Amino acid sequence: MASYEEVGIGDAVLLDEISTRAFVENLRVRFNGGKIYTYIGEVCVSVNPYRPINLYGKEYVSQYKGREIFERPPHIFAIADAAYKAMKRRGKDTCIVISGESGSGKTEASKIIMRYIAAVTNVAGQQEIERVKNVLLQSNAILEAFGNAKTNRNDNSSRFGKYMDINFDFKGDPVGGFVKNYLLEKSRVVMQQPGERNFHSFYQVLFGATDAELSRLKLKRDVNAYHYVRQGGTPRVDSIADKADYKSCQGAFKTLGFSNEKIDAIWRVVSAILHLGNVQFTGGGDETLISNPEVVRNIAELIKVPVDAVMKALCHRVIAARGEVMEKMHTESEASYGRDAFAKAIYERLFSFVVDGVNTAIEVRVEEQDRRYKYNTVIGVLDIYGFEIFDKNNFEQFCINYCNEKLQQLFIELVLKQEQEEYKREGITWTNIDYFNNQIICDLVEQPHKGIIAIMDEACLNVGKVTDELMLEAMENKLKGHNHFTTRKLSPMDKELKHVEEFRVRHYAGDVVYNVKGFIEKNKDTLFQDFKRLMYSSSDPVISSMWPEGAKDITATTKRPQTAGTMFKNSMVALVKILMSKEPYYVRCIKPNDQKSPVIFDDQRVTHQVNYLGLIENLRVRRAGFAYRQSYDRFLRRYKMISQYTWPNFHGGSDRDGTKILVEEQGFTNDVTYGNTKIFVRSPQTLFALEQGRAMLIPGIVVFLQKMWRGGVQRLRYRRMVAARTILHHYRLYKMRSYMVELLRVFRNVRQMPDYGKHVRWPAPPLTLRNTVTDFQSIHNRWRAQMILHKVPRNEWPQLRIKVTAGDALMGKRADWGVRDKWEGNYLASNQENHDSSSFQSAVRNMKNKDAFKEVLFSSLVRKINMKDKMSERALLVTDKQMYKLHSKTFKPLRSPIPIQELTGISVSPGQDQLVVLHLRGGNDFVISLISQENFNRVGELVGLLLRQYQLLCKSDLKVLVQSTIQCMLGNKTRIITVEETEVGSFAAFRRGKKRGELIYMWPSSLNKALPPPTHTNLNHRHAPPAPPSHANGNGHNGYGNGKNIAYGNNNKQTNGSHLYANQGQY
Repeated sequence: MASYEEVGIGDAVLLDEISTRAFVENLRVRFNGGKIYTYIGEVCVSVNPYRPINLYGKEYVSQYKGREIFERPPHIFAIADAAYKAMKRRGKDTCIVISGESGSGKTEASKIIMRYIAAVTNVAGQQEIERVKNVLLQSNAILEAFGNAKTNRNDNSSRFGKYMDINFDFKGDPVGGFVKNYLLEKSRVVMQQPGERNFHSFYQVLFGATDAELSRLKLKRDVNAYHYVRQGGTPRVDSIADKADYKSCQGAFKTLGFSNEKIDAIWRVVSAILHLGNVQFTGGGDETLISNPEVVRNIAELIKVPVDAVMKALCHRVIAARGEVMEKMHTESEASYGRDAFAKAIYERLFSFVVDGVNTAIEVRVEEQDRRYKYNTVIGVLDIYGFEIFDKNNFEQFCINYCNEKLQQLFIELVLKQEQEEYKREGITWTNIDYFNNQIICDLVEQPHKGIIAIMDEACLNVGKVTDELMLEAMENKLKGHNHFTTRKLSPMDKELKHVEEFRVRHYAGDVVYNVKGFIEKNKDTLFQDFKRLMYSSSDPVISSMWPEGAKDITATTKRPQTAGTMFKNSMVALVKILMSKEPYYVRCIKPNDQKSPVIFDDQRVTHQVNYLGLIENLRVRRAGFAYRQSYDRFLRRYKMISQYTWPNFHGGSDRDGTKILVEEQGFTNDVTYGNTKIFVRSPQTLFALEQGRAMLIPGIVVFLQKMWRGGVQRLRYRRMVAARTILHHYRLYKMRSYMVELLRVFRNVRQMPDYGKHVRWPAPPLTLRNTVTDFQSIHNRWRAQMILHKVPRNEWPQLRIKVTAGDALMGKRADWGVRDKWEGNYLASNQENHDSSSFQSAVRNMKNKDAFKEVLFSSLVRKINMKDKMSERALLVTDKQMYKLHSKTFKPLRSPIPIQELTGISVSPGQDQLVVLHLRGGNDFVISLISQENFNRVGELVGLLLRQYQLLCKSDLKVLVQSTIQCMLGNKTRIITVEETEVGSFAAFRRGKKRGELIYMWPSSLNKALPPPTHTNLNHRHAPPAPPSHANGNGHNGYGNGKNIAYGNNNKQTNGSHLYANQGQY
């Protein structure tokens, strides 16, 4: 028993009282609590819930897969798993016998078992195994369509017995199967009780086929138009979707490999039977005629035979005697009987054909059997009709109840046999158990010469008119005195029995009264040979193949066929033989009420079923003085936590010794018996006490195990983290060493390279050194800069920085920007450039005192153009803060100084000209042309100084544009300046263009210098600009400003920081 929330008693073996009342009450309690399954040992009792229940999903499959029956709550999955485990682990053939009356849920139980087996097999996902599983599952749709019908007790009642063998390979995967059917209720084809229906297939074709298909089948979508399907008066059933089922059946046919020709023939035969029921006869004198020949024409077209042949077979009978052939006309009643017998035989042959087709699809493939399935095992699933007691019981009920007698006999024998064998193995004395042995009833039915079936066969073989009444009289003569058989003649005081019409059999499940009317007819199961020859003559090979005996010559002498009763008896004997060869498991299905309600539990109805299923006998045999038994190892594993001597593990001897210590400590010694391998517990109270003690300790054990597990997991995780960290640390060191070795190899001769390794490609760094390599590259750049700069005198460094800044903006874009010249900066302070340098210096001092700037960065004469397109000569002065526009003679400011922050950009041309446009805020740019006495190009110097100073003041970069056509603003008006070279003139000048707003900057070509050929330089990898010429300027200043030495990088930083130039790190 497992620790789970229980309602009632899950295993009836543990009931305190073994009685029908106590058993039924326990079923009622469990049913009301939503528990539909109850055990009797390893027998599962299933009560139909009459509602969908969530008990069969994947989570439930995983709960029962590979588990012992007692470990989980009662469930049909546990029975299926037990049968599968016995088959797979021990290589035993097993079978699951499902029994119960109509409406108790047998068919659904068999489908649930099939789905479970499909769910737990083919874990490797093999395509062939998956195909077999799909075929096995899909076969149910076909068998239900042609073998199931609505009865007053069940909307989907199986009207035939079904035994299915499922073959498994050595891995436990299904590889095929075989279906055997028993006693199809073919009388339903021609007659149904009120409230019942014919087989589903008839309604599926009428409601599910398309209009085109119905037209081809000569049908119309009206059930009331066909006699064979309208008798019950219930063409529609809420719980059945005929249209959807028709589509499912068609899909199943395709899945199972039925050809289109076979499918078409099957539905044509079904349609022909519907038409056959509408054939009407009229008797005119000595001749019997068909009153609606158009129906016969439809039948002939459907079964592909001549119309006159059908009419002749229905109205005449050909008799061959001693080589002579005679033709006999049927009477109207004989014709009607022949028609119905023909319809029943057609459907029976059709059903056998469908079953054969299913078997062909699921059979184990012969070509692979020797190689793959040589050692296969089998699980059999028997879905057989249960014991039936109706108000009027006929030949079919007699056969069904005989079947249940055989199965009950087998059930008791196998259970007793299992119990006796277990007692013998365990060395325990067998206790005789009182139970009803129904062998006497089986003999009553099947005994040669004296049994009921033998008497019926004898009546059928007698020559002359033998009636059912005469047969009953023969039974009375031969069975007189039998305790389980009686009639009104044998028991005159029994008023319940009708004279010469009924007999009673005292079955193990109760007394059943049978009406003998129709027994001989149904036992003979007569079908005229004319019908067989008719069907064999069909031009459709599918239909013809269903009737092979029709090929015999009309004069050929044939052996009298076996009667229906004898064939059924023989099939039951063969079935019992099959089941005896397998290890059986049982599912007993019970119907809780006749209203199909999910909330009603009819005690009287359930008690009746419990009795005829023999469940109390089973319970008594299973109990046999002991409520519970288990092997020592499993018992000790389950209850070892109860005793301090066995927890957590017992090391004081064998499992049997540990079990004894545990039981003695709990004080249960007098209530148990020790077998060779198992312990037997007598009373349920002892087991409940053990379970209660275990249940109290389990939560603490679970918490303890969780604690230990979580601690172990975290310790393992910590050790893995430490190991990973150590491995990662050493791996990083290895990668760092490897990278440094590679770096030393690559940069080994870098000092001898012209560019000191600037062109050397750095090896890809490992992830751990990615940030550090950036520092290495910065160090290398600084070293390379130092190697370049150490050749340049320190007093030339300020000039070099300006050139680097200018080079960032102009290199590769402008033909000449003065990089090869020495940049003096303050040119107007030199006598070479300005003959009145003293006046200029005096004016600068005055402005310096007034505006408080620190130094002069650049000065030069310029030609400017104003908003009125007038050109004039002026002087440009750039300090560390402002720009000044000065008079070219007096050097007095002509307007307020312009802060360097007012600059928005600088534009120059790509040629050798001296045009510079300083873009200013306010819409009035400063457009100038620099003037040099010796035609030095000072554009680069001015651009570099302004860039450097703007960056220092604004902490951002100033945009520089190099274009042939320059756009600027003069007087808030847009002007376009175009540079043109001219051979006339000796100085640059501005003039108006032809277009409005156009200015032309005229640059004399005579002022162009001969330049060395350009080098294709990558801006990202260009060499440093050449060092400036080493000579002093005219006023004795060395370099810019006050001539202070400017340190590079972090060496000898300038205290005021005024000469830290932009972009220095790129060179």
